[in-house]
Amino acid sequence: MAAYVFDGTMTGLLSCVFRAFQFKEFDVQILTHDHVQTGLFDVVVVVESNDEHGQRVWQGLKQKVSANGLRNFYYTFLSEQVNAFQHLFNFSVYAFQSQRPIDRDYGHVDVLGISQWAKQVGREKHRMEAFVRFKKCQDGLFLSLVRPDFNVLPLIERHFKSRYQDQKWLIYDEKRQYGIYYDLSQVHQVHMNPHAIDEHIETGFSQSFSIELDDEEVLYDQLWKDYFNSVNIQARKNLKLHIQYVPKRYWRYMNEKII
Repeated sequence: MAAYVFDGTMTGLLSCVFRAFQFKEFDVQILTHDHVQTGLFDVVVVVESNDEHGQRVWQGLKQKVSANGLRNFYYTFLSEQVNAFQHLFNFSVYAFQSQRPIDRDYGHVDVLGISQWAKQVGREKHRMEAFVRFKKCQDGLFLSLVRPDFNVLPLIERHFKSRYQDQKWLIYDEKRQYGIYYDLSQVHQVHMNPHAIDEHIETGFSQSFSIELDDEEVLYDQLWKDYFNSVNIQARKNLKLHIQYVPKRYWRYMNEKII
């Protein structure tokens, strides 16, 4: 069996699909550079990202797959999982070789796999939109550091731009070391050291990262915690049900959970 190794980008993955049809190689293992293990495959091919090839494959998928199917394809790609990349490759081959729509052919392992991955990524998107909390810095920037399971920043950009149009904000993904920054006009993708986002990041504890907060932010933090404690009914506390709706991994974003 051959293995195609790509750079982890959407263009790279689509370039793998292009090469598969170019050389009629469909029984292929899809890997990223971080997951290559020598000696396990007969042939290992490093597939370079090619914009023209990627665009041709994507335009072809648009003709073969519905809008919802393309959405699921993109969501699945954002999972960043090698198993998901394999499903996407196989799904593409199946779509191009089939003479009928395949979006709802859940009896096919790769159609089902993409649907399942898309649901997981979509769930993470909604939770980030619900649980992300901002902290006001001394320079007026509203900042939140996050660590989602999947690469959902491209998916939550529209939500936060629409909801917080009157303030500058930055949501930074610590795990992937990039963020989305809104400057009151447009949203930009930024890359930087999360421990040196600006000179205001120095001391103090908030959302599990060091930052110098605006004086009013510290007050609002405490007011919110006091309010949460005052309305909380200890006798009706159901930790198991609470964790079901608000998993512990999201508590780090919530003021009332930070001790």
